[in-house]
Amino acid sequence: MERAAFLDPAEAAAEAVKAFVRMNRARLAADGELLAMLLPERFQECTVRDLQRYVIERLTTENAALRAERDGLRSRQGIGEGVRRLIIELLDARSFAEAVGLAVGTPEAFGADCAGICIEGEASRAVAGAQRVRLIAPGMVLRMLGREGTGVILSNGGEVLLGPGGKECRSLAVFRLRLGADAPAAVFVLGARAPCCFEGEESSEEIGFFARALERAIRAWLDLPKR
Repeated sequence: MERAAFLDPAEAAAEAVKAFVRMNRARLAADGELLAMLLPERFQECTVRDLQRYVIERLTTENAALRAERDGLRSRQGIGEGVRRLIIELLDARSFAEAVGLAVGTPEAFGADCAGICIEGEASRAVAGAQRVRLIAPGMVLRMLGREGTGVILSNGGEVLLGPGGKECRSLAVFRLRLGADAPAAVFVLGARAPCCFEGEESSEEIGFFARALERAIRAWLDLPKR
């Protein structure tokens, strides 16, 4: 006979609090006093009455620098119309799930056949609010990109990074998502069936720029600190 796993009182209490927060997000978002108690280091100098409004304002502030960077890139080589439109939609996303859906749901903007976001973690753990985020083995990002690498172009490994849909991909663009010092390693991945699809400086700059926009959107919606 199998027995239920035993949790010590502190761990059980923590799980109960997590469950309450998941079931009462709207109530939490409207309660500035409760937010200040849960995240005092974030809200000690301001009163937050609307969590969604706070996140959107924070994202808008971060994107001022991103737009300046976008304009500089456009003046040098230009951003494709499809990617430019996708970035604008990403900045307008109203939830974490919507931002992720935009990132992985429009690979054709980059001339790709499929796209995904990979986060290092244990296979038994789900990524809350992001059904299309794939878990990969711890240490895999380090092996692909090294400690400081921004991106890499690969010719195989699509099934590992993108699941069954990436099995036939002969071109892979893998770009780091810097989500925070305490966040797990993550990457944005594009896959194409045609070989050598992402070669060239212009393509790399374009994908890398979108990856930076995506990481800022994720940090804002998950309230992650900058690196």
